[in-house]
Amino acid sequence: MANESMFGVLGQATELRQRILFTLGALIVYRLGTYIPVPGINSVALSEIVNNANSGVLGMFNMFSGGALGRMTIFALTILPYISAAIIMQLMTSISPQMSQLKKEGESGRKTINQYTRYLTVLLATVQAYGFAVALESTSGSSGSLVNNPGVFFKITTVVTLVGSVMFLLWLGEQITSRGIGNGVSLIIFAGIVAELPRAIAQILEQGRTGSISTFLIIGILILAIAVIIFIVFIERSQRKIIVQYPKRQMGNKMFAGDSSHLPLKINVPGVIPPIFASALLLLPTSLSSFSGLDGNSSDWVLTLNSYFGRGQPLYLAIYIGLIVFFAFFYTAIVFNPDETADNLKKNGGYVPGIRPGSPTADYLDFVLTRLTAIGATYLAAVCILPEILISKYSIPFYLGGTSLLIVVTVSMDTVSQAQSHLIAHRYSGLIKKTKLRGGRR
Repeated sequence: MANESMFGVLGQATELRQRILFTLGALIVYRLGTYIPVPGINSVALSEIVNNANSGVLGMFNMFSGGALGRMTIFALTILPYISAAIIMQLMTSISPQMSQLKKEGESGRKTINQYTRYLTVLLATVQAYGFAVALESTSGSSGSLVNNPGVFFKITTVVTLVGSVMFLLWLGEQITSRGIGNGVSLIIFAGIVAELPRAIAQILEQGRTGSISTFLIIGILILAIAVIIFIVFIERSQRKIIVQYPKRQMGNKMFAGDSSHLPLKINVPGVIPPIFASALLLLPTSLSSFSGLDGNSSDWVLTLNSYFGRGQPLYLAIYIGLIVFFAFFYTAIVFNPDETADNLKKNGGYVPGIRPGSPTADYLDFVLTRLTAIGATYLAAVCILPEILISKYSIPFYLGGTSLLIVVTVSMDTVSQAQSHLIAHRYSGLIKKTKLRGGRR
């Protein structure tokens, strides 16, 4: 009965239905773009090279692009230049006084920062696109050169195509956020990973059929993936509730008893942002060198860099963990301000039992939040790293790793939560309309 009621409400919620359809349509457009190749690419040679080096940083880059890099399509850069630009701008708001002042100006300052982020996205995408064009021209395999007609025209075409596609994806993500359901940028990454999951599962089954890996290992990997999903859901739903007490109030001749509420603090405040940011920074300096070194004719430093950043390598894991922990604390400090929260509680007459209002409350909230962030950062590092260590030994596809599962589960939960909020709002609006109608009849 509950499901029937939910579907009935969904059928009546016209706005939510339109938002869902718009989101699905936008994601379909994105997936179609991942199959449109960059002009002038030798697809046979590309397939051969990518299949021989679908590991390490290149494999992760291909995962975030939903296989677009492996096919060298117009969405090969995906949305990662924008993520890198967003990281730089958030760091600048903490370092630069001018940027910090813009952040404090409210909506107008936020629009200015977003505009700067777009300009930086174009710059980073142009640099990456030109690097890709140069790397593609210098790469060859047994089937011949990767580029059919190298030269200035190919470079210009590739740069214009890739930069234009990045800006189109940025615009598409903004449209999903404003007119659809969920965060547009996260959903684009989510769609790329989910679309490649069936192929990854089929690859594992094929490896089991040919005897490359045992049946027990396949079952163990699937059980591990299910356990990781359950663990992610448990942590993401966990909260630390801080009790907030409000004093007695007198309104007229009546005395109202003091209310008791709570301040919910999530264990993982930044969500999936730290792994995405960490992956983007890992991919930015090494993607071009990794790609240029696939043909086996690259310089020694490229080969050394690729070996250090291979999947499961100590340097790769150490840097990945360090970046995840850093962005977990950094993003938490951005989204939650203990001093501001303590001031708001003091203005409304609220206080934490046993803690004096004002600065002591801010210190207490900062203490609790620091411990929670430490637990959340450890959780993110464990979920992203431990499956990577196990999978690196058995050549399991990236799409079954901890990072991809974390992104899929977290984005799914956030999107469903937004849909539920729209349903609840629709229910309330329906009740208000019914109440007004009944009052009018009276």
